[in-house]
Amino acid sequence: MSADGTDRCHDHYPTRLPHAVEPIARREPTVWGQESDGPLTDADLTSMTANGYLVRPRTVEENWLPPVRDELQQIGARADDSDPRIIRESSGGIRSVFQPHLLSDLIAEVVTLDTVLPVARQLLGSDVYLHQARINLMPGFTGGGFYWHSDFETWHAEDGMPLMRAVSCSIALTENFTYNGALMVMPGSHKTFYPCVGETPQNHHQASLVKQEIGVPDRATLTAAADQFGIDQVTGPAGNALWFDSNMMHGSASNITPFPRSNIFLVFNSVENRLCAPFRADSPRPEYLAARTEQPFSVAAAT
Repeated sequence: MSADGTDRCHDHYPTRLPHAVEPIARREPTVWGQESDGPLTDADLTSMTANGYLVRPRTVEENWLPPVRDELQQIGARADDSDPRIIRESSGGIRSVFQPHLLSDLIAEVVTLDTVLPVARQLLGSDVYLHQARINLMPGFTGGGFYWHSDFETWHAEDGMPLMRAVSCSIALTENFTYNGALMVMPGSHKTFYPCVGETPQNHHQASLVKQEIGVPDRATLTAAADQFGIDQVTGPAGNALWFDSNMMHGSASNITPFPRSNIFLVFNSVENRLCAPFRADSPRPEYLAARTEQPFSVAAAT
């Protein structure tokens, strides 16, 4: 039970249903903190509330980028196909590496930069922990896209995240152009939850991490959402961070250019929004996809 006596693990956002239902208005605020709680200004917080995303330039300074890119290459070179944290494209190339902060001290240090961790705390209005972390690799010519989806729909259905009190931080390690698979978002869509049709298959994550087909809205829903909210594409230099709400509708096209696109993707969840049993799956996803045992960062980690 929560402090106000309500059941924290009540399913406020039913999804994976046998038939289509109407969208559900968001219950929770987008921004939980205020200007005095961190580095973001009132204007930043207002923009985040309205649009559901915010770009923070120079989150990782230029001198950090070469060693972090080198670290990615080393992680890729050490990749063991028996390690379930290594997700490959159908072509055989590495698509994502989960828990990179446990594989690399350097990436773990990026998580606690004063341009990263305090922003997460301010947006969520509490201490935080990493619900999920991964490196996304979109190599030139062969990098596959990510179909339109809300992350919260999956985290709610398959991980048991009760409320929309989580935020993602995507740190660009290469330049994001309009033509190499830069992320697209529907600004304002985070205020509406779109229930999806279809039962969650057993071990759904084994297929969905390569291509997600369950837990995504149908074309009519996406068309209506795009008509209502429009689509922004987030481009910019390496080192920029894109912060976006857990319920933001987003996706990316495949990369058929010679120019790779890679990023560190961090999901911060409030310690007051710990996971329940999955709402629409028989069992929780593995720890590397949805942390249930990691402790919140200490205050000293952000200094």
